[in-house]
This record gives sequence, structure tokens and C-alpha cells, in this order.
Amino acid sequence: MHIRNSMGACLRVGACWSANRSAMVCLLALFSALTWFCENALAQETSSRYGMGGRTGQFGEIRQQIAVSGQPFRIEGHCQSACTMFLKLKTACVEPSAELLFHAGSNQKATQQMLNSYNGALRNYLVANHIMETTSFTTISGRDIIQKFGYRSCAAK
Repeated sequence: MHIRNSMGACLRVGACWSANRSAMVCLLALFSALTWFCENALAQETSSRYGMGGRTGQFGEIRQQIAVSGQPFRIEGHCQSACTMFLKLKTACVEPSAELLFHAGSNQKATQQMLNSYNGALRNYLVANHIMETTSFTTISGRDIIQKFGYRSCAAK
């Protein structure tokens, strides 16, 4: 079957259909690849693998790498000790169901490094209540971190 285009040229419909079908398959493949890439590129890093804390120097380096990447960071579940240093990230959000556990560091420098990771309201609360003077954990819920200390709440997953 032949038809004429707007310039009067005669076209075979079957040839056009084959070309359009190939183009459509290519576009669908490209769309699938882009969707996969975007989902993985925007995957949000979480505190889950850092929840048990560790050395403040090491966490400072990890936090810096995440900060440079600009990647969103979700504080979730159990987050103790140096894990709480992720609160300093501009891209951090806190799940209301999270539990953050605070205590003094192994030395004054480590304690100060943790305190420097918190906003003024949280830092003042921790200091005023002598929480950063003892190695005993004090738990603050994610809900309170958001409501009382002004941190950003995470959007629902």
C-alpha cells in the first residue's frame, strides 16, 4: 500500500511501520535504562549500616564523603554514638520512628567532634543535661529530634 506525504512523495506504509516500530523499541529500551539509572543514582543512603556507632574520626570522613556527593541521607532505626554525627548533613532527614542514642566520646576531642555535629538547640540540650559527660546512653526519639530540635523529617518511604 502506498500513500502520499504532505510534499507529495509516495511512501510505502509497510516500510514506515517497520521503521517506526524499530524506533519505538529503541525508545522503550532507552527509557528503561534511564529509569533504572535514575532510581539507582537517587537511591538514598541510610544510617542503618552505621547504627552501632564507631570512631568519630572515621565517621567524620564518611560524613564528608556523603556531604560532597550531595546524596540524600536518611537517619532511621537505631543510631547511636558517632552515628548521630550524620545529623550535620544538609541532606539528612530523620524518621520519626528512629532512636538516636547520645553519650560522651572516648576523649574530649571525640566528644567535641560529636557536639559540633549538632545544631544549637540539640547541643545546648545535651550540654545543659550533662548527657555528653557520661558514657551512659541517653535515647532521644526521632520524633523529638524533629519536633523539639528542628531537624527535617523524612518523607514516607
